[in-house]
Amino acid sequence: MSEVATVRRSSRITPEREAELYRAVLELLREVGYDALTMDAVAARTRSSKATLYRQWGGKAELVVRAMRSEKPGGIADIDTGSLRGDLHAIIGREDDCVIEENAALMRALAMAVQLNDDLRQAFKDLLVEPEVEEFGRVIQRAIDRGEVRPDNPALNYMVHMLVGAFATRTLIDDLPPTQEFLLSYIDAVVLPALGVPAD
Repeated sequence: MSEVATVRRSSRITPEREAELYRAVLELLREVGYDALTMDAVAARTRSSKATLYRQWGGKAELVVRAMRSEKPGGIADIDTGSLRGDLHAIIGREDDCVIEENAALMRALAMAVQLNDDLRQAFKDLLVEPEVEEFGRVIQRAIDRGEVRPDNPALNYMVHMLVGAFATRTLIDDLPPTQEFLLSYIDAVVLPALGVPAD
């Protein structure tokens, strides 16, 4: 794992100020996209100095990904409803349709940049993808421990791919935003059957 994920710089920025900075970064990201977003623009929007931004976040990639991470409604590893279906439904239910659509738009704004920018791809992997995959793995492990899912089920290797795929391709294929209703029905129709778990 790279240094970006293991070292957090010391700072005198208050949590409130940090949240304000993150909101501004996400606003700019939605307005202009990743490539056109600059540290100068962030500094101007937030009345900060570039030196402070670089000292705290190192660069644009880490700042953007930490801003995205700040929008997450908390970890999923502690969600335990007693069943895998209940856990997956609870995870989806944490965000309403408006937030889900905003997150999908942000992901579309970053999709090409992640492929073309090594710093962004590494920050995205270290700060967003790997922590969520690790937490999701704990949810799945509980389902295995409860006997709901066989540990040798080959679909286990593709759980995250299935869920991210549904989220990412809804607009591309159907020209519709992902919604709670769509994602919950996808879990019941696709994910749970693949794992041999009843959807009722």
